[in-house]
Amino acid sequence: MKKEVVLQKIREVGILPVLRASSSDGALALADAIAEGGITALEVTMTVPGAVQVISRLVRDRPELLIGAGTVLDAETARICILEGAQFVVSPALNEEAVRLCRRYSVAVMAGALTPTEVIRAWEAGSDVVKIFPASAMGGAKYLKSLKAPLPQVEMIPTGGVSVATAKDFLDAGAFALGVGADLADEKAVAEGRAADVTAVARQYVAVLKEFRA
Repeated sequence: MKKEVVLQKIREVGILPVLRASSSDGALALADAIAEGGITALEVTMTVPGAVQVISRLVRDRPELLIGAGTVLDAETARICILEGAQFVVSPALNEEAVRLCRRYSVAVMAGALTPTEVIRAWEAGSDVVKIFPASAMGGAKYLKSLKAPLPQVEMIPTGGVSVATAKDFLDAGAFALGVGADLADEKAVAEGRAADVTAVARQYVAVLKEFRA
């Protein structure tokens, strides 16, 4: 799938769940529960045990989903994930070598930044979308709006502090999409047999996005 198509799909889905789990099975169960709720893009973080294998399995078994690699800190990890089928790469910080590798492979990349200087550096380095992390630490949606005012040309995806309650505020502030962590990807709920709760939250996010676009 071409990079431009991947980026457009992420924009259309609007919600990018960040999967963190203590096991590969937990990550796969989370992916199933979230997808059941109508969210079809997922970021599997490298903090998940066997994360690369999780990506490979999801790419193979769930072709209807857009699968990316998260918490990618270096170019070699980015390359491994891309070779296993990752369709986009996300990092909490900027590693210029990793960005260059993603561009070499024509794979969508979202490098992390926080301050205006860091955002500009990530954008100039070639990041397709800049991940604003941790967004909540700097004031959440108000901070994103402040960044977008002088930098409207930079697409941004806030992560950290995004919840069903704050989702609309982040969208109003100009978010490209929303990076959502524990508020949605609740491993404990799945482990306790409450996968339906995760699915229900996913549907709430989809409803917020639908209402915002209406």
